[in-house]
Amino acid sequence: MSKFGFKILDSDMHLMEPVDLWERYIDAEYRAQAPRGLTSTNVRDLRMAHPDGRLWGLPERHGERAVINPGHNFKKNQGTYRDHSERGWSAEVQLEAMDIEGIDVAVLYPTRGLNVLSEPRMEPGFAGALARAYNNWLHDFCAENPQRLLGAGMISPFDVEEAVLEAKRCVKELGFRAVFMRSSTMEGRNWYDEYFEPLWSMLEELQIPIGFHESSSSAARQTGDIFEPNFMLRRAVAQPMEQMLGLVSVCAGGVLARHPRLRVAFLEANCTWLPWLLWRLDEGWEREGDIWAKDLSMKPSDYFRRQVFVAVEPDEAGVKYVVDYLGTDRLVFSTDYPHGDSKYPHAVESFLHLKLADDEKRKILWDNCAEFYQVS
Repeated sequence: MSKFGFKILDSDMHLMEPVDLWERYIDAEYRAQAPRGLTSTNVRDLRMAHPDGRLWGLPERHGERAVINPGHNFKKNQGTYRDHSERGWSAEVQLEAMDIEGIDVAVLYPTRGLNVLSEPRMEPGFAGALARAYNNWLHDFCAENPQRLLGAGMISPFDVEEAVLEAKRCVKELGFRAVFMRSSTMEGRNWYDEYFEPLWSMLEELQIPIGFHESSSSAARQTGDIFEPNFMLRRAVAQPMEQMLGLVSVCAGGVLARHPRLRVAFLEANCTWLPWLLWRLDEGWEREGDIWAKDLSMKPSDYFRRQVFVAVEPDEAGVKYVVDYLGTDRLVFSTDYPHGDSKYPHAVESFLHLKLADDEKRKILWDNCAEFYQVS
């Protein structure tokens, strides 16, 4: 029980990987190709580079823009996270940050790892090796306290057979509670494409959920591209709009209809857009579902209510409109530590100030997260 009187499960806490993770953990045959994190005085410099010095995950159209903009937020992050950086972002630091914030259990997602598979047309074997390397490192990281630090394993969209095998390894060998991918598939396919069917079937069989998680940067096509080089505008749209497109694909494209035991979450992209998008999908299904959605026997919003969870930001005042429309059963909580837009160390405190009843807060802070990740 946290200091706030609620049990709290962070559905999407991040960690900060070491700059040499992939050099140390990747299969020997791919070591010469492995990305290297850049080192700098910026405690949250997330950039990585190819062995030849080209920035990883940032094609030429993005130029040399900084990952974190200068200004107030930059200065705040340097102060908030300086000690964490100097102590190596270790598992001990992670647990200490959880105690300060009041988090009982956290499911861990990557930082640099969100972009490591973001380059288009990656060689499938190399992409799979990058995912395995991250997962092996994450397993070692969580070993510091496996009851509180729960892993979400990385799987690659570039080879669905490899993704199936790695999802199985994540559960059977590494003990992870979820797997994750980005909403933008990188391969020009939609999630309802037949290509991904073996993966959805395996996740059902394993009873393991998938968390979709975007980033504000990508070497592949992303909605935010149209605003380059204005990172403020890119950040405003990149994650929520890519997640909205992902939700459209799985809810209205037939994935959940064909896989009724598959659990899906869309993380770190707000939730206030849900009422409009679900209403819009239902309207489309009522008009044209007999032609374009023959797998669907229910409204897209019904599949959402049955199988999908979405994260609420700690200070997202608009959540009250979502609760009015959907109730609280599909909402989960996340702090986004240690990212620049996290409210750490006041994320939980910020959430508790939202105009929600205590029983609603309790469901969002623990019950729904525990249902999604099967935590007792």
